[in-house]
Amino acid sequence: MTAGSIGWPRVRPEVVAEVVAGLSARLQKRLDGAAAKLAERPVTSSGDEWRVEVDEETVLVLHAPGGVLADPSGVHCGCLLAPACVHRAAAVTLCPLADATDDPEPSGPSEPASPTEPADPAAPTEQAADDDVLTPAEQSAARHLHHAAAAVLAAGVSGAGAVAQAELLRAAHSARAAGLYRPAAVAVTVATRIRAARSGAPDHRLADLVADLRELLTLTRRLTADPAAGPAAGSVTGSATGPVRGPVAELRGTARQAYGDAGGLRLHGLFAEPVLTATHAGVLSWAVDAGGRLSTVSEVLPYADPDAAAAQAVGAGNRAVRLGDTSLSHREFTRAGLAVQGATRSASGRLGAGAAVRAVRAAGAAWTAEPVAGLWAEPVAAQVERALAAQAVPYETRPAGSDLLFLDVTLLGPTSDAPTEHAPAKTPGGAPRLLARCGEDGPVVALRAAHDHPGLAHRANLALLAAAPGLRLRVIGRLERAVRPELRLLAIGTAVAEASTDTPDAGPTDTPTSTPTLALPADRAGRVNLGLERLQAADVPVTPGVPATPGVPAPPLDPSAHPLDPPAHLLGRRIEQTVTSGRSALTPGTSTTAADGARLREAGLTTAADLLDALRTAATDHRRDVFGRVLPDDHSTFTTAWLAAAHYTEALATALCQAAWTPPEAHA
Repeated sequence: MTAGSIGWPRVRPEVVAEVVAGLSARLQKRLDGAAAKLAERPVTSSGDEWRVEVDEETVLVLHAPGGVLADPSGVHCGCLLAPACVHRAAAVTLCPLADATDDPEPSGPSEPASPTEPADPAAPTEQAADDDVLTPAEQSAARHLHHAAAAVLAAGVSGAGAVAQAELLRAAHSARAAGLYRPAAVAVTVATRIRAARSGAPDHRLADLVADLRELLTLTRRLTADPAAGPAAGSVTGSATGPVRGPVAELRGTARQAYGDAGGLRLHGLFAEPVLTATHAGVLSWAVDAGGRLSTVSEVLPYADPDAAAAQAVGAGNRAVRLGDTSLSHREFTRAGLAVQGATRSASGRLGAGAAVRAVRAAGAAWTAEPVAGLWAEPVAAQVERALAAQAVPYETRPAGSDLLFLDVTLLGPTSDAPTEHAPAKTPGGAPRLLARCGEDGPVVALRAAHDHPGLAHRANLALLAAAPGLRLRVIGRLERAVRPELRLLAIGTAVAEASTDTPDAGPTDTPTSTPTLALPADRAGRVNLGLERLQAADVPVTPGVPATPGVPAPPLDPSAHPLDPPAHLLGRRIEQTVTSGRSALTPGTSTTAADGARLREAGLTTAADLLDALRTAATDHRRDVFGRVLPDDHSTFTTAWLAAAHYTEALATALCQAAWTPPEAHA
């Protein structure tokens, strides 16, 4: 078996940092090459041990109880240089990173076995005072993490090898030990994304890496800023660099999510989506209670075989929901309900599975019946504003479903427009863009697959829907921030006019209509989880010759015809290019950056042009010794310039996305 077929065990970040730090400077220079060679060697596992034959005489053994390498002593090498050998460091470099709490769900902090106990009445005052002051240990850890993140930015993905990643992980471990849980978790995420980028992993997205690196540098800068230093370090809301100071407790984050008593809940299943990351796979189910609040319950576990990860995610839909003693599977839950007693719920809507929780199966509700139908009653513009605002909220405090949109749409068919730098005609996964119109005269939305992995059903279902123009649907999706309205489809259901609201399990009615709608079996209850279930041709009736609007073809996606599309991508492209190639991407010998600045000024984006000029100046401003050699620095000026440009681009992209979803008459 090869390394790709069986995979490596997960490793704690601090283990990587300690093992790499034990190498000599000479061996650290050879680490990336040694890791590349070791990745080609066969890997076998038996129980808690992974074995790699480095060569005919050397065997590397990793002892990882439960699939997690938690101690440097668990890595044994048979070479003469062990334990300070490059083989041990190469091995931990190849292992996927485990979070510090070994949480089975990587998207957020882990769940305690029971709800947190209420605090002592005298505690809040004392805690509030502590929340506003950083301890010396926290300040030192924040500075260390900021310098490590700045070094990664200056080097770029191409230059951030194993040694730079290990230094970032070491700083993250120090930050976590000091109580800075949120920055530490973001740092581990950045290291994971850098690994994915350098290895060419299919799930790598440069935009995600840019966002995480921006968040990490912003958090550490806010933690290390001196409030007495004046406007540059004070709280400056709306500035290009964003607010510098904030509640220290929010910046620290928490080690684990706190669960509060939610009492009795009447939950109605809504939909489920597969979860697939670099190390974990499973399912996340969504439900709505009687008050209209969304909640989630998940079944996400690590995997050893990457080739089987998608199958594990799909199969998790058949596993029982972990609430009380119910035997209801996640798929069944999306079309049924639960009556829960002693429920616990986090601030982000995650349901606890403590021993005191009791749950029994109950009837579900159709998407066209209350309380579920209320999710579609919110105006589209208000939904978009809510979803955009949620992106700036930390995961652990972000309300469940705040980034979801609930829309009634009519499919227009795939677009045949030629790709442009603003709006490519096809998604990165190769699936065509499927256009749909919101309501009767709402904005035209480009529908995209929520995940491009071929082992999931998203892309196949989207392709089938693309062959059915005129089909009316009720959809749930995740907002994709872009200069054109875009939505990543998660679930679909029958439209209001064609759905029966008498019973929760009712499918479409038999009333004849000129508008095609889904023709789902009764057991689907008028809805489909697009990532877990595959549509059949019979489910999507096609009426030949029926356009979206009679006589009107699908509208083009040409951004040049839209007055709200300034060339903001010019600055964003340089920000991403810096993350990819580091400071060297903005060399003084290239004229492209200057040309971009001129185009931005012509479009009236003088602030963007000034930020781009400042970024280029900071990138090329090196101190030199008397012999003209470049002296190392802490990259503080360059990091500040990059952060200013990144925050400006973020704010502009949010504003453009909001404007794209706003009715045309609102722009008049």
